[in-house]
Amino acid sequence: MPINEKYRVLGVMSGTSLDGIDLAICTFTKDTNWKFKIEKSETLEYTYYWKKTLSELHTRSESFISEINIEYGKLLAETINIFLAEEKIDFIASHGHTILHQPKNNITLQIGDGETMANITKTKIINNFRSLDVSLNGQGAPLVPIGDLHLFSEYKYCVNLGGFANISIKENNTIIAFDICPVNIVMNAISKRLKLEFDMNGNLAKKGKIIPELLEELNNLPFYKRKPPKSLAREWVEEFINPLLTATYKNEDLLNTFCEHVGMQIGKLLDCNSAFFTGGGVFNTYLMSRISHYSKAEVIIPNKETSNFKEALIFGFLGVLRLRNEVNCLQSVTGAKEDNCGGEINNPM
Repeated sequence: MPINEKYRVLGVMSGTSLDGIDLAICTFTKDTNWKFKIEKSETLEYTYYWKKTLSELHTRSESFISEINIEYGKLLAETINIFLAEEKIDFIASHGHTILHQPKNNITLQIGDGETMANITKTKIINNFRSLDVSLNGQGAPLVPIGDLHLFSEYKYCVNLGGFANISIKENNTIIAFDICPVNIVMNAISKRLKLEFDMNGNLAKKGKIIPELLEELNNLPFYKRKPPKSLAREWVEEFINPLLTATYKNEDLLNTFCEHVGMQIGKLLDCNSAFFTGGGVFNTYLMSRISHYSKAEVIIPNKETSNFKEALIFGFLGVLRLRNEVNCLQSVTGAKEDNCGGEINNPM
């Protein structure tokens, strides 16, 4: 394709926190470097049925997961059709929702059937971005760093605070990236014990006190001593984090301690350069204060739209690179045998 081509794309993202479906219409243009603009964006909350179904799906049978894969594809497609209305786009790039991610077992599954979505939206769908990298012995994650490299090149550090925190670090014309620690997947679960969806501004965490023995246990988990490439998933939280969050502790103290843990794990990675933060976690002012406390970096938070929709934006960009048959997944990040160009293209029938 011509190098100066312009693309208008819908990026679709659903994260582990189950906040909802992120939709972002983005334009990408390439001159010397790639440029982007988020033109229209929205997060559509899940119904109780979908929150329950998606949170429990990993425990169900293979045949049931296959059924929900189609049903979830229909949900995404119908949601997209309403959102787009008369908008004209070139294609849709959909992350889907991760149900299983066990790269060491050569398994990763993001549901939201591409063929179903293409036929309902009558638009080209690019999805299933992780499986090629996993088949090449990579982690299949994180995928965001290729966007950090091309779209946010001015920052040494790009940190996203979603269900998990992940970081991209650029140095000497190379980039490494990895998952740092859980964030909202744990803090939202603790908040739900108090009948809250999340801890607004970290107000509950701020009221709590540090539990020294728990903080020490969290910081000494083996994952934090491993070198990249490395990635986290719900399965790891269930095995290593959840058993530590017992009912013997007050929920406010658990939140306070977990914020301290996140602050320490992120802060120690950042030196005196600029650190660009995005994701829902940036709105937790108490959490951000703990990260700043342990960090030497200048913490930069962009406008609300970029903070909320950066991942949807970058999955749109991954789709652009896939269409151009250009690398969209980096060996230096995932540990795969080679750089690769992941994504399955589904055209409407």
